[in-house]
Amino acid sequence: MPSNHRQVAGLLLFVAGVECILGIIIAEALYSGYSASLNYISDLGIGPSASIFNSAVFLLGVLSVCGAYFVWKAFNSKLFTIVLALSGVGAMGVGVFTENILPVHAAFSIMLFASAGISAIVSFKVVKSWFSYISAVLGIIALIALVLMVSGNDLGLGVGGMERMIAYPTLLWMVGFGARLIGETDTDARKK
Repeated sequence: MPSNHRQVAGLLLFVAGVECILGIIIAEALYSGYSASLNYISDLGIGPSASIFNSAVFLLGVLSVCGAYFVWKAFNSKLFTIVLALSGVGAMGVGVFTENILPVHAAFSIMLFASAGISAIVSFKVVKSWFSYISAVLGIIALIALVLMVSGNDLGLGVGGMERMIAYPTLLWMVGFGARLIGETDTDARKK
């Protein structure tokens, strides 16, 4: 069992990232004819595997918001807490307001993508290790991909491929960041 706020935050964020990645994979596998390159990720939210995808994304949001509370308790970082919580709210919105409910879905998607990328970058300041550099790089990749996608440039990856260049770096950051926090002992946390 987690014994401090860092470990609880880590557990929540680790589970959030893993369950969302697995939810996307399962939803893609069950959606006949779905193309990771040609289809948006959110197409999974209105297709035959909609209940799986929408549940996974909504749960990502709930766990992220809960994780943000424990991030606040552990690090007392207002900016990190706010952007992490906003990414969670964005994810919940994406899970509830599917892509056929525009422009609400688009607004929540942008909120999720932008704040998740910023969260990864801002985490650089709260966890000092080599992982902090990896976090910043993953956040930067996601934000550059977001700018490219919004400007209509998919670099030949297709809309789905470019959207994955936004989503996967931040989900992978969340899994890694969560694992990093889970692995800290009470003694490690007191040294910081």
